[in-house]
Amino acid sequence: MARDDSDDDDSPPALEIATRLERLGRLLRQAGHAGGLVPTQWEVLRYLARANRLSRSPGAVARYLGTTKGTVSQSLLTLTRKGLDTRRTSAVDERQVLLDLTEAGRAKLASDPLQALARDLDGLGGKTRRRFARGLSELLGHEIDRQKAARFGTCEGCAHRAEQDGGPACRIDKAPLDSTEQNLLCASFTLEKGA
Repeated sequence: MARDDSDDDDSPPALEIATRLERLGRLLRQAGHAGGLVPTQWEVLRYLARANRLSRSPGAVARYLGTTKGTVSQSLLTLTRKGLDTRRTSAVDERQVLLDLTEAGRAKLASDPLQALARDLDGLGGKTRRRFARGLSELLGHEIDRQKAARFGTCEGCAHRAEQDGGPACRIDKAPLDSTEQNLLCASFTLEKGA
């Protein structure tokens, strides 16, 4: 990535910034031991709240978190015991298990420890927050490519999004996409050519 010459020459070295990101990640993970949950369980709840109808399976959760199905399975069992999620069989494929947050699970997310960081980000101001978001997206994209990790995204810019008579739809299940679902994460996201 080319360096932006308009940036200050006295900016910290890249390794120092990377070390700060690592430290922030560790502190966030430490804060994730709250509300009777562990960090992975919070991550699963966050994912389920942001995932679309095609992407709320145990396998999709594991791919998103970059962990094993066994680790996710244990977290899901705990969340189910706590009444925070439910399992159902897919109407399309009876072999597929789909997950949904319960009302208690959605309520639990109101006390998500990540909310404190979100408030701090709001305090950065618009320009700083936009630059930070853009830079973080680029870094995340590079790391996803480097690790050949699953690329999750929304309907915007997805090759599976189609326009039909009734509006936008997904080519995968041929179902219409309402405005809410178009902004949810999808495990089947594929970049449009040229995007």
